[in-house]
Amino acid sequence: MKIVIGDSNHRGFWGFVAQTIVLTLAVIIAAKLMPGVSMNNVWTALLTGLVIALLNRFLRPVLIFLTLPFTAITLGLFLFVINAVIILLAGAIVPGFTVEGFGTALLFSLLLTLLNFLLDLPNRIKKQPDDQSLNHPSDDNDQYTPYEEVE
Repeated sequence: MKIVIGDSNHRGFWGFVAQTIVLTLAVIIAAKLMPGVSMNNVWTALLTGLVIALLNRFLRPVLIFLTLPFTAITLGLFLFVINAVIILLAGAIVPGFTVEGFGTALLFSLLLTLLNFLLDLPNRIKKQPDDQSLNHPSDDNDQYTPYEEVE
């Protein structure tokens, strides 16, 4: 049995809910670790996770498209700036969630990305059976090999 790290492309409503819960846990942990980021309570963290998830789903692709030349020139490093802008927007939208400045938002987004990846890792690991297709012919009828003619 192989263990493959697959994509975490969550689809549907429940996938979005699971992604938001994982992101909320990452926001709580990152806010405790980062000076310059503060939250009032757990409800603020939940709302922050929801707002960041919504901004990532709807606004981030637009920002990536609009800044594609900068992203290409910087070999993708400009995506960190987009992440920091999303954190600053979440700080402006959510009451009780404050981020001191752009540098703090940049470091917070890096920490948040790392924590989100680590917390979502169990969902990314998929157990798959070994590939047995090489040992058997691809036909449904196993009595003939691929080189025999059928009359």
